[in-house]
Amino acid sequence: MTAEVYVHPERRRGAFRPLKAWNHMQKLIADKEDTEQVFHIIEALNGNAFERNFWAFVNTPAGQKLIQEKPYLPPVLDDHSWIHALPEGTVGRAYAEFMEREGLTAQGLVDESMKHQSKSREFDDDMLWYANRLRDTHDLFHVLTGYNRDALGEASLLAFTYSQNPGLGVIFIAFMGCRTIAKHAPKGARVMDCFREGKRNGALAEKIIQQDILALMHEPLEAARARLGIQPPVIYRETLALLEQHGYTPTLQPQAIDAEPVAA
Repeated sequence: MTAEVYVHPERRRGAFRPLKAWNHMQKLIADKEDTEQVFHIIEALNGNAFERNFWAFVNTPAGQKLIQEKPYLPPVLDDHSWIHALPEGTVGRAYAEFMEREGLTAQGLVDESMKHQSKSREFDDDMLWYANRLRDTHDLFHVLTGYNRDALGEASLLAFTYSQNPGLGVIFIAFMGCRTIAKHAPKGARVMDCFREGKRNGALAEKIIQQDILALMHEPLEAARARLGIQPPVIYRETLALLEQHGYTPTLQPQAIDAEPVAA
């Protein structure tokens, strides 16, 4: 049975606005924690990529099932009581530990996204549910891929995300984030290779957005990575270790790395 998909008739296609994206990118570079800028950049550059990705998702067996059920993830993901009851080493336990260590909640990302009333959020339809699912799985991507929340990890993860759900906004943020770090990185730091590695690993992996998230939380983390074809971020880990030797930390701006600048 084919799922009935509802898209509001007044929903407008996204527009390509590169100058707006550049202005918001400068704000994000100045403060990587200002995640509102990410939503602005993606909307300004993605054009109709969101719509293309939505229909590609809907036209898969997994998408058909999910669009019928429309699970809403934040309340479930923020209830760590059932997650802590899962065996150690599962995706769920790793997720809860990550969120608690980083001081994050799924609802926090919801609140951040609501500050920016993008066109994708104008109407309560199936495209809005899909947009929410993309947002609500971001931190799970961190856990599954092994990318941390430092600036290089976030940029590399966005390169991975681009290959999973293509859009110029996402790959622009990933490229510019890595390029900014590379300008101030020590010689031998393979920052731009981290960008390429993330992009390649995302293309090799199964689409995470299509997974049954609650079932996934019960799987052993390493088994889930193997099943989904998620490769370890080897270059990222090596590069991160080198950067940390030169004073790079998750909260430190790239300009503060104590090293001789090199070209991107």
